[in-house]
Amino acid sequence: MTQRLHIVGGGMAGSEAAWQAAEAGIPVVIHEMRPKVETFAHRTGDLAEMVCSNSFRSDDHEQNAVGLLHWEMLQAGGLVMRQAYTHRLPAGGALAVDRDAFSAGVTQVLRDHPNVSVSDEEITELPEDGQWIFATGPLTSSALGAAIARETGADALAFFDAIAPIVYFDSIDMDVAWLQSRYDKGETEEERKAYINCPMTKPQYEAFIDALLAADKTAFHEGETAGYFDGCLPIEVMAERGRETLRHGPMKPIGLTNSHKPEEKAYAVVQLRRDNALGTLYNIVGFQTKMKYGAQTEVFRMIPGLENAKFARLGGIHRNTFLNSPTLLDAQMRLRSKPNIRFAGQITGVEGYVESSAMGLAAGRMAAAEILGRPLPEIPQDTAHGALIHHITGGAEAKTFQPMNVNFGLFRPVDGLKGGRRGRKDRYKAYTDRAKAEWTGWLATQEVPA
Repeated sequence: MTQRLHIVGGGMAGSEAAWQAAEAGIPVVIHEMRPKVETFAHRTGDLAEMVCSNSFRSDDHEQNAVGLLHWEMLQAGGLVMRQAYTHRLPAGGALAVDRDAFSAGVTQVLRDHPNVSVSDEEITELPEDGQWIFATGPLTSSALGAAIARETGADALAFFDAIAPIVYFDSIDMDVAWLQSRYDKGETEEERKAYINCPMTKPQYEAFIDALLAADKTAFHEGETAGYFDGCLPIEVMAERGRETLRHGPMKPIGLTNSHKPEEKAYAVVQLRRDNALGTLYNIVGFQTKMKYGAQTEVFRMIPGLENAKFARLGGIHRNTFLNSPTLLDAQMRLRSKPNIRFAGQITGVEGYVESSAMGLAAGRMAAAEILGRPLPEIPQDTAHGALIHHITGGAEAKTFQPMNVNFGLFRPVDGLKGGRRGRKDRYKAYTDRAKAEWTGWLATQEVPA
């Protein structure tokens, strides 16, 4: 008898993983604690319940990385995407759905599948044997979270996630900003120029603090509490402690010399640190925030050099359980210390419905291939799925790892194409063309039905 695959969590990732494995002929048990054990965010016991927005974001598969992920999932027979299109609502270029009909549709398809069974048992420990996928998302139960922490080390999990914004490098004005590590620290030229620095005069700093304090902030959900760590306070909380706090914290100007105007001493400096190995993404150092998204773009574009900044991800702070995946997971998304266990979805450090579903798709296929004894070729890095997997299993900096949406900053450059805003349309089309060819080729190598 074929070995069973156990999937913990019936959200987007768990549902997609179950579908992919079941379609490959693997008996699957979905362990979903709802509605027996409730969370503050969920309303039903349905699988793939949408607890936030009802949008899967852009559906443009030629100029948008999320749309490309839609396309790849459809080509792989993805259940989440099929149901999304079945229950689609008018939303311009976005893919939005009737959330209740969508979740009910996913639930019905999986419950009707002969290879799928659903259990409301709460899993509170990491099993020693059997094949498992944990796709419990940001609202992992406290008991299971504690078990994961015991296995991986407490510093491998964050239960309140303070997220700093990430900016596309090619949208930063380097005629204003300059590259330099504080005090020119580093043994190599690359290390000595590891940070991008944006200078502020005193009037610019004062205006920035005023805007920061006045900006709209998000409120926590009922039942959430915010225990901030001093090492990652939201910048507006620091500003509330005194107008000079930021200038003596993440915005301190000491040890930095403006290469454009060496004779001028900045009153404050905002630093950005490279966020991926490709150098296409930079995070704003120390700028965790709970400002609303619209306020963030307005306030952060007050920073000299970031007037035209494009954001790969905006900041935020909320309860979130996620692994430091680059240190804990192998390329097959298995826990290094317990290779019978895979992780998928938001708990791996991806953000969003689409990304979570995609990681479920990958984990489901990987687990099915292992159970069947059929070697599964590595997912090509130049696909949207591959770019995400590469990022969470080694491409990201482990010390600063935070949840990430799919975006073209994760993709390797295409030779011969110019950077910058003017070349963006051709560059994005080249990314998607390359990804589609690679994804189609990868699917063709497998016996699993697509």
